[in-house]
Amino acid sequence: MRIGILNSGGDCPGLNAVIHGVVGAAAAKGWEAIGFRDGFEGLLPPGDFTVLTPKDTEGILKLGGTILGTTNKGNFAAKIGEGDVAQVPQEIVDRAKKTLDQLEIGALVVVGGDGSLTTAMQLHDQGWPVIGVPKTIDNDLQATAMTFGFDSAVSCVVDSLDRLQTTGQSHKRVMVLEVMGRHAGWIALWGGMAGGASVILLPEIGFSYEKVAEHIKIREAQGYTSHLVVVAEGAKLPDGNLATIDSNCGGEVRLGGAGEQVANAIESITGKETRFTTLGHIQRGGAPTALDRILGVRFGVMAARLAEEGKFGRMVSYQSYHVDSVPIKDAVDKLRLVENKTEVVEAARSVGISFGD
Repeated sequence: MRIGILNSGGDCPGLNAVIHGVVGAAAAKGWEAIGFRDGFEGLLPPGDFTVLTPKDTEGILKLGGTILGTTNKGNFAAKIGEGDVAQVPQEIVDRAKKTLDQLEIGALVVVGGDGSLTTAMQLHDQGWPVIGVPKTIDNDLQATAMTFGFDSAVSCVVDSLDRLQTTGQSHKRVMVLEVMGRHAGWIALWGGMAGGASVILLPEIGFSYEKVAEHIKIREAQGYTSHLVVVAEGAKLPDGNLATIDSNCGGEVRLGGAGEQVANAIESITGKETRFTTLGHIQRGGAPTALDRILGVRFGVMAARLAEEGKFGRMVSYQSYHVDSVPIKDAVDKLRLVENKTEVVEAARSVGISFGD
């Protein structure tokens, strides 16, 4: 058997671990592994691919990004705006299928997020032997309790907060850190709690600048001279509007500016010197943590197992410390969001963290 693998969508720490897992498991079964470059685009004739052996994946566990390359643009883009899905043109699908057939690919592992898995589901509906592996640093897919890359992103946030805390204390400032999180605030929540933030602003819990300023004033009265504020890029005000400065980009809203907006408001209301930092793509880069490396390898091995069992149209899933699978159709367009009354949020409130509500 010959198994194919491609990465699609944004890059993420742990992608190379998945490749390592798929290639290693395939070799153990006597299969040949084919890696397609730059996502689904590598399927288009004449095909952009490479044969992968365990020797080719030696030493890649520690590398960020992906050795196969990836893209969130091109002929196979499924997301054209929030909540909007575009079908890949049939002519494109047919051309890509020719490459798959010519190479005699018996299973195609698609490693991607919600948009890429939506494309994978369309291809499976047309008879492609597709297996999905969930990829998102946001940890926001309902069908899996954890995705690789999330722990690495949180670790990056925590390291940044540790650094901001010392400079904030030295100058008695409010330090605002903007992190990724379009619809779900898991990175902000976990990173903020681990990094000692006093305020965490999420897309799921509407906040007001006045409440944030009030919390900082209360802390000042208690003797605190510096404050850490974590803002998810998709943080929303009580009226449901984004806190971001510029959101008019067409298609999927390109977020950015929430941290600056919050910092300006805090300084204006409290009179306290405030600085902001935007992490941006720093959260996506660098070496994955040990947890993400192990999870990635386990996901890759499970994908190969699903291929061996002919269980196509399914996505690898992590639940209750066990790696299994679910139908791809049960996984796409179902986000796992932070709920106001969950144990984690209540724990944060109990130690004095404000969500600005």
